Amino acid sequence: MQSLIVPDGHRDSLPRQSFECLCRSPWAVQRNGKKRESLGKEDDLRKEEKGQVIEELKGRFSEAKAVILTDYKGMTVAELSELRRLLRGGGIDYRVVKNTLARVASQDTPLSVAKDAFKGPVAVSIGYSDPVMTAKKVLEFSKKNEKLKLSGGVIEGKLYTAHEVRAIADLPPREVLLSMVAGVFQAPASKLAAALSATVSSFAYALSALKAKREA
Repeated sequence: MQSLIVPDGHRDSLPRQSFECLCRSPWAVQRNGKKRESLGKEDDLRKEEKGQVIEELKGRFSEAKAVILTDYKGMTVAELSELRRLLRGGGIDYRVVKNTLARVASQDTPLSVAKDAFKGPVAVSIGYSDPVMTAKKVLEFSKKNEKLKLSGGVIEGKLYTAHEVRAIADLPPREVLLSMVAGVFQAPASKLAAALSATVSSFAYALSALKAKREA
């Protein structure tokens, strides 16, 4: 079983929960090349902490409008911190997750459709308001730093590939989409109210279909 080696100079710069989620086994953390064996009390504490992480993730997954999955392999601590600052400015959380915990946390949430996507090094960008903006922010950083790779995402309960997430990121913000739909269709108040409650994915498909019809 492989262990995660974190240089002494960088270990303290990692947020505690994120660091714990990176650990892959009870033996995971090595210091100066030596394994630190877990004791019984530490195992009990670790189980309690895992439960807390699962509950926290489940709550965030339930509230999320969009969750973008990324592969962060090769990124430095400084680069991850820069990414977090960028996303935090848009009200977006960025979490490195342990796959087994994320799969459990995803149960009975909109993210359950992506449980099989939790493989390898995975981090999630969790947006709670504008799904398009969440995708835009992640894509903005990945264009500057190619180490960050999109794996896919769940937007308003639907699973999308990395290619589809990029397409969604190219859409205008939600408010602009609403204005476009209202301007194009000039719908009566009742129909406009229904349009306002539609999902971003519905808008995307509707606009694509309209464009295809006009070009036909």
